[in-house]
Amino acid sequence: MKTSASATLIRWPIWFLTLVIAVTSSVLRAEDKDTAIRNVILLQIEAFANDDEEAAWTIASEGIKRRFGSSDVFLSMVREAYPAVHRATAIEFAERVPHGPFEIQVVRLQGPEGKRWDAYYRMILIEGEWKVAGVRVQPAELGI
Repeated sequence: MKTSASATLIRWPIWFLTLVIAVTSSVLRAEDKDTAIRNVILLQIEAFANDDEEAAWTIASEGIKRRFGSSDVFLSMVREAYPAVHRATAIEFAERVPHGPFEIQVVRLQGPEGKRWDAYYRMILIEGEWKVAGVRVQPAELGI
């Protein structure tokens, strides 16, 4: 069957629009993931700042909950071991790195003493909700 030039011209824009929609949808999903992960981290940092152990606890993964056993033990650990997370005075989100079954969100924090830290949040998706599965904090490298 012979295809006319006008039929080809009509099919091309439909194919192109389908491609644009697919790419846009993928970008929007990535932005939605960024927003969702950032919001969860901000909620937990806010809960720590308000000493709201239950709110901070609900954002923690099941692995964290098993490890610490209760919200008060968890909050005490964060207060003592992670003062920059517990009482952050400035927060800046950097890159998010997909890592197989979890995501690593890099967050630059300023602690209550003014020192800057890089926090690497391990985020996991559980039943449609992002949870904090761990945080590694190290002093930020200062640039020139």
